[in-house]
Amino acid sequence: MRRDRGILTKPTWYEHRRVNDFLKGTNLYLVGMMGAGKTTVGQRLAAQLDYRFFDTDRVIEQVTGLPISDLFAQSGEAAFRTLESQVLAELSAYTRLTIATGGGIVLKRENWGYLRHGIIVWLDVPVEQLQVRLQADHTRPLLQDTDPAIKLQALLEQRQPLYAQADVRIRYQSNETLEQVTERAIEQIKQALKPV
Repeated sequence: MRRDRGILTKPTWYEHRRVNDFLKGTNLYLVGMMGAGKTTVGQRLAAQLDYRFFDTDRVIEQVTGLPISDLFAQSGEAAFRTLESQVLAELSAYTRLTIATGGGIVLKRENWGYLRHGIIVWLDVPVEQLQVRLQADHTRPLLQDTDPAIKLQALLEQRQPLYAQADVRIRYQSNETLEQVTERAIEQIKQALKPV
């Protein structure tokens, strides 16, 4: 939302067009923990910016014909991470994409070479909120643990220093609508693109 003479108004199509001019086709890569909302926010960003949207997990499922949980069970995490890097490499060859990445994509050094060709947006959601969002989700292979809450905390602690290398950090705010998160992300991306 923007403030116009003290009144909050929605950004116009023209203002989003100006963000596109700033972006010059640069890809946006959304990183963050599972349950952070990368797919949902990514789809909204893509729609607002007239970009195409991809989710690396969905692409892997389309390519293999298997759900991620089955892929983990059959081939293991290492095989999944290799596929994830291949998908990221393929997608990064294109422009004007918003890409929701898997939560662990930041763990492989080679992936940063692809991510750095775009703008990396970290959706930073506290672990307590992630637990609430993932409570009923039994499809996450890494949370198939005797204590999913402790596992989630350990994963976040491992990945947080890597997520912190993102160009833009969108911190979770309670009671914020999806539209507000998207607008805030666009504003912060514009700030990140301003010449120093």
